[in-house]
Amino acid sequence: MLSRLLKEHQAKQNERKELQERRRREAITAATCLTEALVDHLNVGVAQAYVNQRKLDHEVKTLQVQASQFAKQTAQWINMVENFNQALKEIGDVENWARSIEMDMRTISTALEYVHKGPVQSASS
Repeated sequence: MLSRLLKEHQAKQNERKELQERRRREAITAATCLTEALVDHLNVGVAQAYVNQRKLDHEVKTLQVQASQFAKQTAQWINMVENFNQALKEIGDVENWARSIEMDMRTISTALEYVHKGPVQSASS
């Protein structure tokens, strides 16, 4: 009877060990599956972040090129405006020069008329 009880006890212990081992393997398998699922989920996020970073890098390069082109265009516009302002100043200088010449020509014209007509004689002479 004691030996039968011992055998039953050992059999139950073996069953419990087997059950515990099976549950341990199932837990390991479940943990592995969970870990893989989490890693896969994280990898998708990382991959999307990488794709987004590449797009941003491309956009930054494009923006740098466009900013450089805009800076060159702006420099050309500034140069054109400065040249235009200089031309306006020169036109103003030419206008002043023309007035000065006109005044000189009137003075000369008046002098020539005076010389041509001679001195005005008085009525009593």
